Amino acid sequence: MLSKKIQAIRGMNDLLPDQSPLWQYFEGQVRSLMQRYGYAEIRTPIVEQTALFARSIGEVTDIVEKEMYTFEDRNGDSLTLRPEGTASCVRAAMEHGLLHNQTQRLWYQGPMFRHERPQKGRYRQFHQVGVETFGLEGPDIDAELILLSARLWKQLGLHEHVTLELNSLGSSEARAAYRDILVAYFERHYEVLDEDSRRRLTSNPLRILDSKNPDMAPMLAEAPQLLDHLDAESREHFERLTAILDAAGIGYTINPRLVRGLDYYGRTVFEWTTSALGSQGTVCAGGRYDGLVEQLGGKPTPAVGFALGIERLILLLETLELVPQEASAPLDVYLLGMDEPATRAALLLGEELRERLPERRIQVHCGGGSFKSQIRKADKSGARLALLIGEDELAHDQVTVKFLREEREQQRLARGELATTLDTLLASP
Repeated sequence: MLSKKIQAIRGMNDLLPDQSPLWQYFEGQVRSLMQRYGYAEIRTPIVEQTALFARSIGEVTDIVEKEMYTFEDRNGDSLTLRPEGTASCVRAAMEHGLLHNQTQRLWYQGPMFRHERPQKGRYRQFHQVGVETFGLEGPDIDAELILLSARLWKQLGLHEHVTLELNSLGSSEARAAYRDILVAYFERHYEVLDEDSRRRLTSNPLRILDSKNPDMAPMLAEAPQLLDHLDAESREHFERLTAILDAAGIGYTINPRLVRGLDYYGRTVFEWTTSALGSQGTVCAGGRYDGLVEQLGGKPTPAVGFALGIERLILLLETLELVPQEASAPLDVYLLGMDEPATRAALLLGEELRERLPERRIQVHCGGGSFKSQIRKADKSGARLALLIGEDELAHDQVTVKFLREEREQQRLARGELATTLDTLLASP
């Protein structure tokens, strides 16, 4: 016998029955939206070869350096729980020939894993929805992804609570030239850099721009901007993107310090942020990664995508009290049998009603107990109606309807008319 009670791993949380309806609602909204836009779902394993993430995300990113769950299997192979979904999606698309002379619009959802300090809205096992498109190089597909995400906010009632930030990281050549200019600037202000930024100065200097250290804010505000050093093609791409967003009425802010934390991004990057969650303000982020497929051994393939954190969006819906009624809908009917023969009849009646009223939520009481205790459980279930079957109802092929949420006299109905009458009773407010 274990002397110590086993508990969940810190930062890896259970999703309890009272929480799952809201998740199901959110996931349903996402699924229907993706279908409406013509995006196909892909599902990939949660474990991949470590090299996939080291090569795609970047050896010197925080994720690879500090946050990945990496282990050796029995064959001595280095494996990693996926910390993000894009690399896995690219690997699957390449492996199964989805990128050969064709375009793809894909989406996925599922758990990701990062070993970081758990806090509200940020966990070690967290869930993301990801959208990835391949083979489309114009700004029109960048715009579609932003329009798609904007429509999701509208569906969820969040459109007034999120703002869009945009930037362009340009071509790899433009970034390399800008990197030298940026490093020279930071070296002139070396004494202002914190320890983390000094470490990044030689490995990933663009990430210094994303620092949240208030002591560095004045210096960062004066730093050279990548938008001023873009190549001509990237500048045109960005201008055409913003023109589409302007025409569509999508508001945005150009944030020259928006660089994203993964090495594979280039050209368009964007984030949707909110001020309602404190420091955990980003709810959706993405951009172009035209070089990633080639980096992983495929042919050059333009690509753009985004990911959104489900936990953070669930928290946002709860914080803003935007949880719709259908996300927590109670039972419609609770069926009770007063003895064993009546319970057997209740089980059969429950099946009959589910067949005839497939949209209704019906639960049959199991486990026996007194009439009083059964009614108490019926009331606690949240059901609007209780259906009672006792010895007398059984003898006359009838059912007693008890109103649990209204001050109304209970009714006795013939079993044959029950389904039609129930639908009428439940349809009324």
